[in-house]
Amino acid sequence: MSRHDHKATDRASGFRGNKAQLPSKPCTVCGRPMVWRKAWAKNWDEVKVCSDACRAQGARDRRAAAR
Repeated sequence: MSRHDHKATDRASGFRGNKAQLPSKPCTVCGRPMVWRKAWAKNWDEVKVCSDACRAQGARDRRAAAR
């Protein structure tokens, strides 16, 4: 897909580059706001952490709480 095709796809989906209109929610580990990404489109409701680092930290916290 060329750069121009990508822009045509964005226009067809309604996204015009205004990130302020994208949905967001806080990361369950660090609390930073996570803005919707196209890669998360299919599972946005299940996304809980903003990064691999937060995912690992959350696992460490759960293990420490279980002890």
